[in-house]
Amino acid sequence: QVQLVESGGGLVQAGGSLRLSCAASGRTFSSYAMGWFRQTPGKEREFVAAISWIGGSTYYADSVKGRFTISRDIAENTLYLQMNSLKPEDTAVYYCAAGDGGILPGAYNYWGQGTQVTVSS
Repeated sequence: QVQLVESGGGLVQAGGSLRLSCAASGRTFSSYAMGWFRQTPGKEREFVAAISWIGGSTYYADSVKGRFTISRDIAENTLYLQMNSLKPEDTAVYYCAAGDGGILPGAYNYWGQGTQVTVSS
């Protein structure tokens, strides 16, 4: 049983920063990619960033490139998303996921419960 538990969301003013964490447990993740997605009411889940668990290769949505950084701590089985220069349009529920990688939600088998990020203007 794979479990992903996000934390670190909250309310922040535009221009501020937050760091999201995702604690992973239940199995080894050496063959997985890990990703962050976000979703607002009435919209589809949107890719934010992904990282290969072993090699550490990263890629980002254009909307967050240069502002967000995805990273992982292999020893702690934890995924991070450092979010800087936040904008009101970054407001969403953020989810971490584990799976084959890529930008499509369907490629990820395991999901956390989500953490709310609200950016005020």
